[in-house]
Amino acid sequence: MVHWLRHVPKVSMLDDEARLRFRQERLRFLLEWLDSNRDLRRVVQATLQKTLREAAGPELFCATGLPHEPAFFSELSEHIVKLVLPKPPFEADLSALFTVLFPAQEDADWLLALDRDSVAQLWKLMADDGIAHSYQHQIDEALIYLATMVLADGISKAFRQKLDPKMPLQATPFMVLRRELETYLYVSPRDEAALRSVRMLIAVCQAQTDRIYAHLDEHGVSVSLVYRVERMRAQLTRMALLADMRSMIYSNGHGGQQGEPGTGQVQALLGDLIAAHHQRSSVRGLIQRSFSLLARKMVERNADHGEHYIARDSKEYRAMLKAAGRGGVITAFTVLGKSLVTGLGAARFFEGIFASLNYAVSFMAISAVGGVLATKQPAVTAPVLASKMGQLDTVEGLRALLTEIAQLLRSQAAAVFGNLMGVIPVMLLISGLIMLSTDAPMMTAEHARASLHSLSVIGPTPLFAAFTGILLWLSSLASGFTDNWFALRRLREALAQQRRLVYVLGAMRAERWAGWLDRNVAQIAGNLSLGLLLGMTPVLAQFFGLPLDVRHVTLATGSLTAAASSLGWEVLAAPQFWLAVAGIASIGVLNVGVSFACALTLALRARDVPARIRRLVFRAVLRRFSASPRFFLFPEAAASKPEAPVESDAADTASDDTRQADVGRQPESTPSDQHPGSRHG
Repeated sequence: MVHWLRHVPKVSMLDDEARLRFRQERLRFLLEWLDSNRDLRRVVQATLQKTLREAAGPELFCATGLPHEPAFFSELSEHIVKLVLPKPPFEADLSALFTVLFPAQEDADWLLALDRDSVAQLWKLMADDGIAHSYQHQIDEALIYLATMVLADGISKAFRQKLDPKMPLQATPFMVLRRELETYLYVSPRDEAALRSVRMLIAVCQAQTDRIYAHLDEHGVSVSLVYRVERMRAQLTRMALLADMRSMIYSNGHGGQQGEPGTGQVQALLGDLIAAHHQRSSVRGLIQRSFSLLARKMVERNADHGEHYIARDSKEYRAMLKAAGRGGVITAFTVLGKSLVTGLGAARFFEGIFASLNYAVSFMAISAVGGVLATKQPAVTAPVLASKMGQLDTVEGLRALLTEIAQLLRSQAAAVFGNLMGVIPVMLLISGLIMLSTDAPMMTAEHARASLHSLSVIGPTPLFAAFTGILLWLSSLASGFTDNWFALRRLREALAQQRRLVYVLGAMRAERWAGWLDRNVAQIAGNLSLGLLLGMTPVLAQFFGLPLDVRHVTLATGSLTAAASSLGWEVLAAPQFWLAVAGIASIGVLNVGVSFACALTLALRARDVPARIRRLVFRAVLRRFSASPRFFLFPEAAASKPEAPVESDAADTASDDTRQADVGRQPESTPSDQHPGSRHG
């Protein structure tokens, strides 16, 4: 019967409002038709009332749309099982029957749109005073069940450590809520003061969950604890709805009578049950809710590290060039190590292990000497940009953001230039020394030609470069995750006070060492993970029959230099060499671009930056770049004076975009008329 009420032909010209009216008219027709067929009405009424009497009700109020499992991965596996396996018959479970009757989220809109007369007629058809009295008791049972679940989490060790571990259990608001709720339900069911006390304690418990979030935000995020906090918040919200419903029932006697107030609250509760069920049944929504705080924390920690990689003036630009040059020098020796590992002729797995060690040691050495590897920057500088976009609300803010983007891209360009200027001459020097000492080139002619062919822009090189950009982004995730894990486990305090460590190093040295590790654990984890990804990913891909490889711009430049020096000067006239040079350019663009795009997308989602702001910024950047590409590659001191008006024009265009995106649609005015403090959007 409900399926017939909900049914709309697949091919229909009706809009959403017309579909709601269509369903309502069908319901009115059904009720009128039953009124005119008394014998059939009695059969339908008896069937519905028998179902409501026999079905177990508390689960409808305390389980529908709420997380069931005690841990995140248990809940995730339960969701996946429900998606894959067929559902068992609902039997006497009213919660299962309810979700079967309303299989779509828009059913909540249909239910909320019902008029009072239709709801009153449905009540007469489905229920009587006995059923109403039974469901009042089931609401009481649901409240007690939810309060018990909240209490179990609220007094657990994980929650008390984040709140106030010294507070006595009986004094916690979760304990007090349970006691006050029992008093309200069983001693003073009609006492408004008792109801107000319950509502106040529900609000206090919700505030406690906010304190836990603040603690996680400061000291590290645990996915399991986030899941439990989210479950508690949903349970407290449901308790507030049920308390309001119970108050309405008792204020109206038996509720649900025609013409009495409270019908809207019943519909609101049922609509909330439908919406909550469909929201909670989504696997994607569960993962997004549980990992959103962790993603934001990782993004913020990467943003803190990314500030150090942005050159904001000519002095910092030159410093970035020098640091990148040191990184390029060490990368040349990394290329030499890779060539030696390849020449060992070891099994493919061990070759990948040795290559990973070679990369990891190289990246750690670059960090130790204060060097910079260009392709590692985008993943940690993109969150800085996202944080600035999240605070964008004025024209002046947009101008400042354009400057920030320009500084960021200049830093990327300086890092790439510095890496190339460091790796090419050192690689030529290494090749020359090998030639002088062994009377043989660094690579055989066959190996050198194969290297040139593997770097050609015509072939899979762009695909491998984009794939490497994803690996660079994944290494930044590993860095942020490790930093969060280190803070969550409070390892700095644990190491500083570890008995054996203090005995060996002394208290002061142990504390300094713990502080150093706290400051550098993210960088160490990022270097190790990147080395492992670059070395072992091709091995694992080939194990599964996937022809994937990695192409890193600095390493590829070193390989190209070694191959060219082994073949001699005549290689400069070969088309294959220039195709490889073009391949190097594509590798650099894709390494940086893909890594930056992945990191920026995650940062924007973690910070909930509106799509309107994103489109506005990207459009302004494209216009500014088309007007003056040099502005994004070199420091402002290197730009000529006539380019200043162009910058002003780009900022004016950006201010036009900001005004067009304003919600209030303020009147148009020239950018010069805008006050720096005027707010838009």
